[in-house]
Amino acid sequence: MSSMQSKRRPEAGAGNHDQPPEEVIDRLAELLPEGALDEAVQGLRPEELTGPGGLLSKLAGRVLEAALAAELTEHLGHPPGARPGGSNVRNGSTSKTVSTDLGPVEVSTPRDRHGSFEPQILGKRQTRLAGLDEKIIALYAGGMSVRDISAHLSELYDTEIGRDTISRITDAVLEDVAAWRTRPLERVYPIVYFDAMFVKVREDRSVKNRACYLALGVSCDGDREVLGIWWQETEGAKFWLSVLNDLQRRGVQDVLIACVDGLTGFPDAIEAVFPKAWVQTCIVHLIRASLRYVNYRDKRIVAKAMRPIYTAANAEEALLELERFEAEWGERYPPAVAAWRNSWEHVTPFLALPGELRKAVYTTNTIEAMHRQVRKAIKTRGHFPDEQAATKLIYLALHRAEAKWTKNRAWTAARAGLKIHFGDRFPG
Repeated sequence: MSSMQSKRRPEAGAGNHDQPPEEVIDRLAELLPEGALDEAVQGLRPEELTGPGGLLSKLAGRVLEAALAAELTEHLGHPPGARPGGSNVRNGSTSKTVSTDLGPVEVSTPRDRHGSFEPQILGKRQTRLAGLDEKIIALYAGGMSVRDISAHLSELYDTEIGRDTISRITDAVLEDVAAWRTRPLERVYPIVYFDAMFVKVREDRSVKNRACYLALGVSCDGDREVLGIWWQETEGAKFWLSVLNDLQRRGVQDVLIACVDGLTGFPDAIEAVFPKAWVQTCIVHLIRASLRYVNYRDKRIVAKAMRPIYTAANAEEALLELERFEAEWGERYPPAVAAWRNSWEHVTPFLALPGELRKAVYTTNTIEAMHRQVRKAIKTRGHFPDEQAATKLIYLALHRAEAKWTKNRAWTAARAGLKIHFGDRFPG
């Protein structure tokens, strides 16, 4: 769906589900003649089949040893017992325990006299089989702590993987994060949602709330894409300007509609970098802001009175509705009316758009829903030891959330509306 997925290794269980090649099935048929498997498992208790040291783990060990022996034969150029073509020959084996999805598996790794053999299927110092790292990263992305993951693997697979090892596995993601945060972006994004969330991070022996800035773009094909993660002590228009400049440096030349939450000075920052962009204030945020000045007993009535303003057919009709609202409630709640008046320039742009596009841009709920998915992953952490640890988990949580996103079915109508209103600026 976006370049985030192309930069990340697949999550556990999210890989290719194609059937095994026919030649693999044929080899298995030769190894296990009809009825042989039934005889092999007959009378075995469950723990003798799948438990530690059970049939499955022993079979996995035999398969790995056979594969390693085949690799060594290819490396030496002669099979076991044959006349060697040089001075390098087989030199016994070394036993080690490998952590796998089946639990610990004992494997004898063959050696050569010169020590030049570098096995590929199971490296010399490798103690985890491919697939387990992905499971660890998936558990971490789901919000489990390093301590919890270690305990979970010990209970599930009866294999001990230390917390330092798990930290090193998850730290491997940081290289992906660095590449993802600096990747080139699309030239044009029809819609971009901007918002920040606050995360507790330890800094100078105290825990502080730091603002995590996020931008969610919608491509010309209607696909959602997280454009980046940025950090600052607080949310402010000045830092948003640096975020916008970063997007521009990475290739974004135009944003058609920028959806924001009403932060003071934010529209000016957007217009400084993307002067042609329509800046749309989130109507939901505006309603909440104006209702802060209303007595509790009147809130439902006042909220209902505001509805004709943002559901008007066009900007002119919306202004008439605002004047009616002011006549009815302005004397009693002047700050509520002022909230609309002060933001009016950035309230009305969406009213010029067709219905499907209005639904997409009148609120920043799209990016706030993404925030909720991230918070689900980080809620078990009281705080993060540093910004890097927070970035790592937020990135994984975003990747996990993005994998579940579906294409906007109403995008065809929205695309037509964008083309009508923005002409050649919309290349879709």
